[in-house]
Amino acid sequence: MKGWTEEEFKDKHLRAPCGLYCGTCGVYIATRDNNAKFKSVMGGLYGTKPEETECRGCMQPEPPKCLYLYCQHCDLRQCIRAKGYYSCHQCNDWPCDLVENFGLATGKRVIKRAIPLWREKVAALGDEEGSAAWARAECERYHCSECGSPLFRGAQRCRACGRDVAAELDGSL
Repeated sequence: MKGWTEEEFKDKHLRAPCGLYCGTCGVYIATRDNNAKFKSVMGGLYGTKPEETECRGCMQPEPPKCLYLYCQHCDLRQCIRAKGYYSCHQCNDWPCDLVENFGLATGKRVIKRAIPLWREKVAALGDEEGSAAWARAECERYHCSECGSPLFRGAQRCRACGRDVAAELDGSL
């Protein structure tokens, strides 16, 4: 699939517990691709300096080597770790107040769509295969319907052809 590798789908560090798959995060993509311009754009969006706008996935072992500032302080990430899970899809309390009060509307929409899909994939294929299939499905979703170029979660326009993609994906920020 254009934009991601099988290794990324299987990488447990990229399986954000909330369902915001790190492989489709603009900060991760900018870091992976060492794209200074995209780091600057993403930093501008979140209010961080380009050199601080780096991440290798929110489920890195503690202490993480390259974890974005906002992910370091994520209540959902901390909750899952405290419960001994690796994802909200394992929790019987989902959706909880942490999901309902998530600070970004786009993120909340994605979480509420992604966790049921993750549960479905794991139920059908088992934990490892199901989680990789879920990650693959998330990446398949983030492609421009016009030109096929890979996108990132929260994209408003395709960087390749300029098509407005927000309505097809996660809505406006």
